[in-house]
Amino acid sequence: MYVKRDASGGIEMVSREARADCSEWLDADSPELVAFLGGEAAEPAALQASDLELVRVLEDLVEVLTDKGVIRFTDLPDAAQKKLLGRKDLRASAQRLSLVEDDEGLL
Repeated sequence: MYVKRDASGGIEMVSREARADCSEWLDADSPELVAFLGGEAAEPAALQASDLELVRVLEDLVEVLTDKGVIRFTDLPDAAQKKLLGRKDLRASAQRLSLVEDDEGLL
């Protein structure tokens, strides 16, 4: 979204297209823009939760495709590789923490 600011630096106007009076770009989910538009997130909570679930599905899909040799992990863009590896590490860490907590509970 493109915004126009008032003299104090606050958002005064928003446009989907760049115009002479709205030339500064802000991401649609920027906290400042969300606050200006009424404080509500652009997506309902159910849609956001669904997005998080879909992310895991896509991660699993990439893993299946690479395991079957349909694609190579290195065929993915560098940014995608880094994000997938980062999430894989986070899940592994969370699993290790979960196992430690379970072991402590058995004692």
